[in-house]
Amino acid sequence: MSTKIHLAADSHARPLALVVTAGQAGDAPTFETVMARIRVPRTGPGRPRTRPAMVLAGRACSSRAIRGHLRRRQIRTVIPQPSDQAGHRLRRGRQGGRPPGFDADTYKQRNTVERCINRLKQWRGLATRSDELAIAYQAALHLAAILMWARR
Repeated sequence: MSTKIHLAADSHARPLALVVTAGQAGDAPTFETVMARIRVPRTGPGRPRTRPAMVLAGRACSSRAIRGHLRRRQIRTVIPQPSDQAGHRLRRGRQGGRPPGFDADTYKQRNTVERCINRLKQWRGLATRSDELAIAYQAALHLAAILMWARR
């Protein structure tokens, strides 16, 4: 019935990768799809970069699968741990392991994703989600993203 935007943004609040899913879809299953779509062209010769230096994400992306995926790709993470996960870890005692690292100063830069979404929603059609088909909504998102990149 509704749609949800999953995106990765650069430090200038411009979208790097967009995925549109059903409104009830979770963030964790879509995370790897968004990460796989990141392509940053190099200024000189060479393949585009596909691995960001760091991932800043919200509490919804604090699952073991996402942290493992980022660890395998050797990507630094700054994801806060939800209180329920911390409680489960503490209850297990020594077998719970140590808490994941978290840098509060770096996490303050996470607002770039929110700023990117706000800039995308400057288009009234995107803000109201008036499209009946998700494919038309996704096309409008891509067009808005292209215009954001062209302005720079």
